[in-house]
Formats: sequence, structure tokens, C-alpha cells
Amino acid sequence: MLNINNNNAEGNIDFSKHKSFIELSKRNTSRKLIKTFYGLGIIFLILLFLPWTQNIRSFGKVTALKPGQRPQTINSLIAGKIEKWYVQEGQFVKKGDTILHISEIKEDYLDPSLVQNTESQLKSKESAVQSYMNKAISNDNQIDALINVRKLKLEQAENKLIQSRLKVTSDSADLAAAEVNYKVAKEQFNRIEQLYKDGLKSLTEFETRKLKLQETKAKVVAQENKYITSRNEVLNALIELQSINADYKDKISKTEADKFATLSNMYDAEAMVSKLQNQYVSYSIRSGMYYILAPQDGYITKAIQSGVGETVKEGTEIISIMPSDYQLAVEMFVNAMDIPLLEKKQPIQIQFDGWPSIIFSGWPGISFGTYSGEIVAIDNFISDNGKYRVLVSEKNGAIKWPREIRIGAGANTITLLKEVPIWYELWRQINGFPPDYYKNINSKNETKK
Repeated sequence: MLNINNNNAEGNIDFSKHKSFIELSKRNTSRKLIKTFYGLGIIFLILLFLPWTQNIRSFGKVTALKPGQRPQTINSLIAGKIEKWYVQEGQFVKKGDTILHISEIKEDYLDPSLVQNTESQLKSKESAVQSYMNKAISNDNQIDALINVRKLKLEQAENKLIQSRLKVTSDSADLAAAEVNYKVAKEQFNRIEQLYKDGLKSLTEFETRKLKLQETKAKVVAQENKYITSRNEVLNALIELQSINADYKDKISKTEADKFATLSNMYDAEAMVSKLQNQYVSYSIRSGMYYILAPQDGYITKAIQSGVGETVKEGTEIISIMPSDYQLAVEMFVNAMDIPLLEKKQPIQIQFDGWPSIIFSGWPGISFGTYSGEIVAIDNFISDNGKYRVLVSEKNGAIKWPREIRIGAGANTITLLKEVPIWYELWRQINGFPPDYYKNINSKNETKK
């Protein structure tokens, strides 16, 4: 049967009685199999030369494009006790709506009239400052008045000094005249005395001349006393002038010292006013912190603190809120080896969790269920997971991302790079080489122009 020897089974066995031999005799298996392998080989060779888009695949999550649009927690700025809740989880709130009311627990702020009392103290100190200011103005006026009075007094004393000096001059001249008269009278007396001794003059004439001499001598003595008195008046005028100057200088110094003391008190009061103003503003602002308000429109997601009567510290997270107005973005993480291949405005294909997709990573044009995006930001520092964070936004002109996507959902991203043949991509993958670094040369030339 196998034609191993010269004995041929053909003709000795009736193969028509065996169905298996009939089926085998109808097939030409070897030729068909060879043709099939050849066909597959040709198809495989053709596929190797088809274009393939290099890509970087990574996993990320959905977030908001702007930091202010991302989920946030509302913190208590002051320590307090929870008194009343005004919202519940899942509720929509507008900006400024009251979320929670807390009461004071610190002993420094327990007084319900703290703001009013501080305001009263502030007004009192402001009145004190005004009083000190008025007193300082009065001191200035008093100093000006003393200066003017001193000027008048000094002028009066100087005039008196001038008069005294003029009187000294006059008395000096009178004294000189009296001395001349006394000298003349003495000479006349001496002549009359000699003539009386010679018998030429009578005793009456002699006594008359002697009396005249005594009178002139008395006038000299009187004029000397008057002259000395005038000189003493000059000295008294000088002393009075110095006394007036010293007296008013002392009065002005005391008034200035009083003024400076008043100014010092006024400055202390002004410092206290500033301190009370700060306290008043702080207390007023703090009283407004007892009601925690919604910072923007959004939905209450989770109450981190619950119950009534619980105490919270400063900065404690109270509740989390999700803004209602936001622009979606994808936060993907890329290996450090692939970061040089990325740049802003680079196209990205995204598959969101919950949206089934048929993905052909090498042929993005025929993928189904993926959405287009573009890179808007690339971090310059590595994240905690050892990769670099890349932010992707919705691409203008492309299919809109589903509105049902929630922030925090997962997303698979495909970053499109250079188109290469399939055989080159296989060779690269086998050798573990990174994708080719590629940039659009035409766009660079246009930028330079």
C-alpha cells in the first residue's frame, strides 16, 4: 500500500468498499497546503509594509481643566462647635448659600457683645486722641502767646533801659554843671574872704558868699545822689530785662514740655486706636465666620464632619463640594523615557471607562469609541508614582466628549507619534527601543518665517 516493495496492493484491494479511502483519493492535500502557506506568507509580507502609527499608551483619570473647577473641601477657618446643618449630601448649592452654622468655643470670644464693646472702646480712644490733639493745639497757642508777651515785655524793658541810660547821661551832665558851679562859688568865696580880711568887703557880703558856697556844695551832693540813682536804675533795667527773658523762657519750656507730654499721650492713644481697630475688624470678620458659605455653585458630595455638637479645629475639613461648571480634562501619567516625545497641542486618543471601544492603536482612523484630545500641560517634575503628569483637554473641532463622564473616572490614552512600517515597529518592540522622536518640520519653518 505504501509502495515500499515491489508488491503493489493496488488492484488487490477494493478501495471502493472503504469510504475513507474514497475521500482521501479525492484530495490533493500537499498542493493546497503549500498554496495556503504561500498566500499567508505573501499577505504577511504585505502587512509588514503597511503604515503603522507609533504611539504611547498610558492610563489616567478624568479631572477638570482648571484648578478652581476641581473637587474641593470646605474648611473651618475658626475653631467652633457644630450647631446646625443647612444642606445634605447630593444637594445643589449656589455661591453664598449657607452650609453650616458653628458657635464659638474659645473663651476670648465668648462675649456676645464683643464687637459692640470693642467698638465703644474704639470710639472712646478716638475721642481721647481728639482731646489730646486739642490740648496740643492749645499748648501751641499758649506758647505763641507767651512768645508774643515776652517780646512786648522785652521791648518795654529795653525802652526802660534806654530811658535809664538817657537819665544817667542827663544826671551826669547836671552833676558836671553843679561841680563847675561849686568850683566857681568856691573861688568867689576865697576872693571875698581875702577881701574881707583886707577890709575891703563887709561881713554881710562875706557871709552871703559863704552861704552861696554851701548851697552849690549841697547841689553837687544832691546831683551826685541823683546820678548814682540813675545808674542804679540802669542796672535794675538790665536785671529786669534778663529776668523777663529767663521768666518767659521758663514758662515757654514748661508749656512745651506739657505739649510734648500731651503729644506722647496722643501717640499712645493712636497706637491703642490702631490696635482696637484691628481687633474690631478681626472680631467683625470672625463673627461672619460662624456661618460657612458655599464658595461657588456646585453639588455637596460628602460631609466629612457630621452630627450636631461636635467641635472642630481651625482648618478642619468640613464638607466636600463638586463645582457644577467645569471643563473636562484627562490627567495621564507617562514614563520618563517618553516625555521628550511629547509637546503641547499634540493629538491624543482617549478611551473612557464605561464607553466600549474598538481600538486599533496603529490605525487611529478606524478606531471606534475613542475621543480626541490635545496636550495642554506637561509637568516639569516627577509625580509620586514615578511618572510625569500630562494634562489633556478636549480638542476643538473633534467629537465632543460625553457629558455623562464624571470627574475621577478612568481613561486609557494613546499618544500618536510617527507613522512607520509594521516591520519597523515589530523590530523596535522586540529590541525594546523607544518610539522615534518626531516633530513637524513644516510647522517649525512656518514659525521661523
